[in-house]
Amino acid sequence: MLLDFIIWQFSPEIFSLGPFSIFGLTLGPLTVRWYGVLFMLGFAIGYQILSKIYKQEGRNEKDVDTILMYVLVATIIGARLGHCLFYEPEYFLSHPIQILFIWQGGLASHGATIGILLAVYLYSRKHPNQSFLYLLDRIVITIALGGCFIRLGNLANSEIVGRPSDTPTAFVFVRPAEDAIKEYYQGIVKDVSITQNHKDTIVEGLTYAGIDLHLNLDTNKLLKTAPNTQFFLQNNVRYVLEGYSDAAENIIFTRGKPFKTTIAEGKRGTVDATIQVYGIPRLPAQLYESISSFLLFILLFYIYNSKKGKVPEGRIFGLFVVILFSLRFIYEFFKEAQVEFENSMALNMGQLLSIPLVIAGLFVLMRSFRKKGEIS
Repeated sequence: MLLDFIIWQFSPEIFSLGPFSIFGLTLGPLTVRWYGVLFMLGFAIGYQILSKIYKQEGRNEKDVDTILMYVLVATIIGARLGHCLFYEPEYFLSHPIQILFIWQGGLASHGATIGILLAVYLYSRKHPNQSFLYLLDRIVITIALGGCFIRLGNLANSEIVGRPSDTPTAFVFVRPAEDAIKEYYQGIVKDVSITQNHKDTIVEGLTYAGIDLHLNLDTNKLLKTAPNTQFFLQNNVRYVLEGYSDAAENIIFTRGKPFKTTIAEGKRGTVDATIQVYGIPRLPAQLYESISSFLLFILLFYIYNSKKGKVPEGRIFGLFVVILFSLRFIYEFFKEAQVEFENSMALNMGQLLSIPLVIAGLFVLMRSFRKKGEIS
């Protein structure tokens, strides 16, 4: 059975600069990643949208600068604390300094939501002419769009992946395997690339994608690590791909048997090697959530514009929370667990955290229909 899976090799990095030497200290390299750019792009476009809303309503546009600063800081702090306390509390409470190492990854949207709610509440206390629900009704329009960009950033990072599926639109996330090999055997491995070879296999009822893993190796450095190239491929490379969880959940070998390899002499003291392995196709859960967030943005913005902003307080916010976290609850069934303890749970942490938010959203939404001027 031959399926044209999508081999996802997208690099999470846009470019790197450095490393730099300043006063004898080596700094860098400075790496610009798609996730960070998309994250900030969401806020930048959100700023323009919120500024336009405030201008249409005759409010002070300078307030938008303060509002988004509150929201930006709350998003980062809330998302980081949410991940640390909801998903890995034992580790981070034992190593609190690690909470500050945000560049190592680990953000939770539920934590960001709690942070934003708190920040907006604090802002509204200082600006009584802008009520809590008034602010939320407008801010969530931009947050929905921001969620679209953030999930695209997750896709660029090949993270928050879906469960295995042999649908033709499934993604094979090969980048983690490439990065693991480059990182572990830096210097020996000069280049890594992957292509689909269409020699698929059936594993536990699912079709896995046959792929070729191409390595360009420095011969001299390789021989300092392994007796020969074949040994390096069958043992060292296997060790990395089976030992690194991000790689192992996307690449498998032929069940304990030696995998097929081809070796040829390369240019300038290198050797070219090809390994036949299998990629695990997965549902692109990040893409589903990104598209859903964009459609939610369109819906909320349409409701706001169709009533020229005269929507009962809480209506837009209630819709946002109910729709977003209801979908999040559903999508979690199609995603891999983020942490090990979730595998033993009937509902994972993302679903448990979504339930109270959906209930709160329903309460706010129903309350908005009791007020005059509801949408007809």
